[in-house]
Amino acid sequence: MSNKTKFVFLAFFSTFAILIFYWLFFSINISVENKRLEFYIKKNTSFSEFLEDISPYLKSKVSFKLASKFKKFDTNIKPGRYVIEKSMNNNQLINNLRVSNIPIKLTFNNLERIENLASVISKQLEVDSLNLINQLLNEEFLKQNGFNTNNALSMYIPNSYELFWNTSAENFQKRMYKEYIKFWNNKRLSRARKINLTPIQVSVLASIVNKESSIKEERPIIAGVYMNRINKKIKLQADPTVIYSIKEKDKNFEKIIKRVFFRDLDIDSKYNTYRYFGLPPGPICMPDISSIDAVLNYSKHNYLYFVANPNKPGYHSFSKNLKDHNNQRRVYLNWLRKK
Repeated sequence: MSNKTKFVFLAFFSTFAILIFYWLFFSINISVENKRLEFYIKKNTSFSEFLEDISPYLKSKVSFKLASKFKKFDTNIKPGRYVIEKSMNNNQLINNLRVSNIPIKLTFNNLERIENLASVISKQLEVDSLNLINQLLNEEFLKQNGFNTNNALSMYIPNSYELFWNTSAENFQKRMYKEYIKFWNNKRLSRARKINLTPIQVSVLASIVNKESSIKEERPIIAGVYMNRINKKIKLQADPTVIYSIKEKDKNFEKIIKRVFFRDLDIDSKYNTYRYFGLPPGPICMPDISSIDAVLNYSKHNYLYFVANPNKPGYHSFSKNLKDHNNQRRVYLNWLRKK
């Protein structure tokens, strides 16, 4: 073979190699309708499973497979939530799937039980609800951190949090405990001590206040009523605790209960504050932050009773004595009968 022929062959081979290299790593290989696509990789996903999932969004499955093997991505797949962009080549895509696990904004509020929380979280994270329930009610973790299965819901402060989609049940619980400690700062702890309640007790009372009223400016007044009753050693007699007791007795927390009847007041449940003195053993819902702060900063007054105000929907009429309360209650019941 002459030198000229060798040169032509090498030039051809080099050009071919460069084109192959460019095709493998730098040619756009994403085929999606929109500019961006969210892509999820589950824990323990094999490369073949991953390749099957991502193939519909690739122009060339072969080039991506070869590039993955060259960059050893096929043996190092990381679970998570990623964003794939329309303009990506294989090199960019692989680098992105290695290091750009994007957190989600996880939100929860207005829940009654741990089971409800687990259901909501499992719709936002990879973890399934059963594993989550088991972890959230893990007695060893709860005992180590001052909780039990009755008051475990107190640990979860309703808000928005950034977490990775593939966060495990155990790590979710640990993160929420850190958020709980952060929430109960020195100022809030000092307020709790001043009113002779622990943070858990504050949350339990706040859950009742939360259920009693959706009007934020009224919540400190309602909290004041219950604090007056606690300090005077009077039963709380809170209707929302009776509603919770009914659901607990019937084993149906999806049940909608609009009214409490006299027969319900005698239900034998530690949550029934018509039957038992003091606070229930745990919260009857997940109180929002405004309800917790309403308890910590409750209004100072002499009210001991309140009833729904028919002339101002959503609000309540407050009384200092039983006689005035019965009069206001009569007005409310008359209005109710006319509806």
